[in-house]
Amino acid sequence: MDYMEQYELIRSQRRTLSLEITPECRVLVRAPARLPREAIDDFVLRHADWISRHLKRQRRRQLSVPPPPTPEEIASLKEKALEVLPGKVAHWSQLMGVTPAGIKITAARKRYGSCSGKNSLCFSCFLMRCPEEAVDLVVVHELCHILEKNHGPRFYALLERVLPDYRERKKLLQ
Repeated sequence: MDYMEQYELIRSQRRTLSLEITPECRVLVRAPARLPREAIDDFVLRHADWISRHLKRQRRRQLSVPPPPTPEEIASLKEKALEVLPGKVAHWSQLMGVTPAGIKITAARKRYGSCSGKNSLCFSCFLMRCPEEAVDLVVVHELCHILEKNHGPRFYALLERVLPDYRERKKLLQ
């Protein structure tokens, strides 16, 4: 593949040349403002193998990432979470002898659940895409934080007491 005409050039007051492959599979070349175009083209040509390898890797990564959910899908997941999670929280709270301050459902993408310092639980609606055993794990995990605010040995001992198979359940989240 010929990258000579396909790369984007960004000139600035930098002193060195650099290459970047963006998540959208664009080839960016950052260059000093006064460096001749021939030197930049030569740099790109010398790094053609690197560019090819990293473009392939990025394209594979793109294929493995699902498309972002539509607003309708998010609304449907939130609705399901509002139907499922309060009952699960009530069930596990009673078994554990804890009382959360409240429950909130969000569209958080980075984590499935959290517990505030004031014992309010927050769950991502995307948790509804997981198997029920994994949902229970996240609920119990956050309820454990009411008693243990960190992830120290006592936290994991408590989690294991409530869910002896938590390690297997955790694999269902990945």
